[in-house]
Amino acid sequence: MMATLTLLILSFLITLTTPSLLNASLASSSQTHNPPIPQTYIILVKPQSSNFTTQAARDNWYASFLPNKTINFIKSRVLRTYSDAISGFVANLTIQELYQVEHHPSFLTAIPNRNLHLLTTHTPAYLGLYPSQGFWNLTASFGTGIIIGMLDTGIHPSHPSFSHDQAMPDPPVQWKGICEFNYTGACNKKLIGARSHTLWKDLKSPDDLFGHGTHTSATAAGAFISGANVLGSANGTAAGLAPLAHLAMYRVCETERFCSTDAILAGLDSAINDGVHIISLSLGGPSYPFYEDVIAIGAFKAIKKGIFVSCAAGNDGPFDTTVGNEAPWLLTVGASTTDRNVRATVKLGNGEELDGQSAYQPKCYNASSLLPLVKGSNKDVTMYCLPETLQSIDVRGKAVLCFGDNSAALDTGIVVKKAGGAAMIFANIIQNGYTTMAEPHVLPASHIDYNSGVKMLSYVNSTANPTASIIFKGAILGVTPAPTVASFSSRGPSYRTPGILKPDIIGPGVSVLAAWPFKVGPESNKLTNMNFDMISGTSMATPHLSGIAALLKSVHRDWSAAAIKSAIMTTADTIGNDGDTIKNELNEPASFFDFGAGQVNPSKAADPGLVYDLTVDEYTSFLCGLGYTNAQVEVITGTNVSCDEIKKISEAELNYPSILVIVPSEGIAVSRVVTNVGEASSCYKVKLEMPEDLEVRVEPEMLQFTMVGEKQGFTVRIKAKSSGLENAQGSLKWVSDKRVVRSSVIVSST
Repeated sequence: MMATLTLLILSFLITLTTPSLLNASLASSSQTHNPPIPQTYIILVKPQSSNFTTQAARDNWYASFLPNKTINFIKSRVLRTYSDAISGFVANLTIQELYQVEHHPSFLTAIPNRNLHLLTTHTPAYLGLYPSQGFWNLTASFGTGIIIGMLDTGIHPSHPSFSHDQAMPDPPVQWKGICEFNYTGACNKKLIGARSHTLWKDLKSPDDLFGHGTHTSATAAGAFISGANVLGSANGTAAGLAPLAHLAMYRVCETERFCSTDAILAGLDSAINDGVHIISLSLGGPSYPFYEDVIAIGAFKAIKKGIFVSCAAGNDGPFDTTVGNEAPWLLTVGASTTDRNVRATVKLGNGEELDGQSAYQPKCYNASSLLPLVKGSNKDVTMYCLPETLQSIDVRGKAVLCFGDNSAALDTGIVVKKAGGAAMIFANIIQNGYTTMAEPHVLPASHIDYNSGVKMLSYVNSTANPTASIIFKGAILGVTPAPTVASFSSRGPSYRTPGILKPDIIGPGVSVLAAWPFKVGPESNKLTNMNFDMISGTSMATPHLSGIAALLKSVHRDWSAAAIKSAIMTTADTIGNDGDTIKNELNEPASFFDFGAGQVNPSKAADPGLVYDLTVDEYTSFLCGLGYTNAQVEVITGTNVSCDEIKKISEAELNYPSILVIVPSEGIAVSRVVTNVGEASSCYKVKLEMPEDLEVRVEPEMLQFTMVGEKQGFTVRIKAKSSGLENAQGSLKWVSDKRVVRSSVIVSST
């Protein structure tokens, strides 16, 4: 779910303490009489050469790092231990104690515990998945036999989306997880496991107190539920993207805003050990070096065991270089709109109509009765309707025009209603553009785009007695343009690896309808027995891709995580339903830094023809190529590495499904290797779609395969016709009689 407050971002700006800083802290602490205060650290250590046979043996090994070996000290300071995601433990330590731990010969690094934040009836069909035909049912069997591990706020197990019927198979034999609910009957063949990894004593159950985890779980793998709607809107059959896949919930979030990194690492640890196939993380934070990024570190261990990991790109758009979860072994997911609006049209007193959205569509609302219309603030259009601004304005019985960030629409409606407003028109501020949302408001409301808001403001200022009403028209399908990149979706280029295109992909993340633990909307409308909600964020887009990855894994059990990722990226759509390039929140052509490879296309991804595969060794060479030390690489990979003894590769040399390079005056050559996963005998010819500023050729121009699994390499030679070229975009396509395998290409020149 979106979190846009600056204070939240500031709370994440905690940096790793270096030895020099430790020494400085020790010097300063010696000059004070206050006792040192322990802080929580994740301690990463070198793995033992032999595996531990018991948990006690592992605990004894970790205890050897502590400066005090007494039982009381260990029990009071060691909070948890890890076995799969990392080799290490979490402990409360003072600076002095941490300094002593550092001197253990097997110590690698200490990462301060941080808080990260949490970042459907129509979307399966919108993505081309239909229950009665084609890939979803006949080929992928709705994700049968695949386990999706969700790291989130927990789950509401009694929701119908997590029930099972006779079609739901037993869990795979590899499953080793447990169900930690404190009541019976919570887990079944659909929800096969649930754990809580929070250290708060009152949050030991995996029950969802906030709704986020319930929603993401249902989006990924919820069962078919007919009659799903939000306050009567968007009625239909709800289903996750992989409705016959199994779910396992790992609660890692203490609140609806924060998820501690030690709990996230514990969730990854359990998911890897339990035997999941897919891990879905709709959470993230600021950019850190990969050796300080617990998601990147834990996910690398998952990738080593063949587990696919999808992560939210973040909700800090539309600003550049805001994308999170940047590691190339992760699928980084941005958010897009769909072609559905839940229409709430504002009719002004001058007869002009402005289309907006609202999930709350009151049936008894008199649209023909125009209400007096007032501005919720006398300041400019960047101002929210705040309680203090409404105190000086008589809004009782009136429609109130409010401007604000689109993440604040629901809360703004509550403020307006408390002040006595009869209706609200919520207009986007300029950076939100045309991205509007259908939400369960507490009063008659419409969420309109920025341009409509400016028109409305002009009308209010032009007449002494402005009036307005709202016409509720229900769900409208076929809206154009769609998809568009959601305004909040974080953008590239990547801060940590600017030579790797991020985000990788976009998927539906606006007004996504899925299971919810609580009643929503006005009190008078909370009558339904089944709870669903429409919410937005890259948090909602991510489980779409997790579910799609489960479908692909169910069809291609031997594919690596990198192969699944490649299939998703090289078959993505870059053209919207208006026949033009996918647009951004301003309805202008979006860049590859906005949508990566494009909008996911599940059916095409199941049969990509060629894939760009990657091994753990190649990722290791890439990490050495970033200039990381041997110890920093070992923190990520979990293996002892000497970068001097292996081939280092640059970002451009990583066998990634996209290409992003800075070209010197003499030009550059970039090599790639593709693996045939289509027919044994197949032929692909290159097709280049490049801007005129570039000279590009591919050698060879044709790839001829004679067997499945065969690998062939090619070289892309790029030269800019002039210097100073910035982010020129093009496409490289391998085209056969049946398939198009596309890679995004971005080129700048010195």
